[in-house]
Amino acid sequence: MTLQQWLFSIKGRIGRRAFILVCLLWPTAAVTIKRLHDRGKSGLWALLMILAWMLLAGNWSVLPGVWQWVVGRFVPTLIIVMMFIDLGAFVGTQGENKFGKDTQDVRWKAEP
Repeated sequence: MTLQQWLFSIKGRIGRRAFILVCLLWPTAAVTIKRLHDRGKSGLWALLMILAWMLLAGNWSVLPGVWQWVVGRFVPTLIIVMMFIDLGAFVGTQGENKFGKDTQDVRWKAEP
């Protein structure tokens, strides 16, 4: 096994695929749930993203005609776009909510 194969292959003690998935999914889930809490929503709303992923990955050939497109493409795309708009464009709740105290503003420069 060459050095390049050892460093960049999927095989390894932990398995690089699992390691990469954990390194990417864990922070993504944490940030998503933190933002949902900032918006005053439960972290269970993040399950919509899993539902969208499952719908995109499904085989909908058993459905007739246009329903394959609606269930397999339109609904997941709608869920993902709405989640991005909700989490990215809207302002969080002002003051305390049921998930904790109000966040502090970020100071980009130190006070003199």
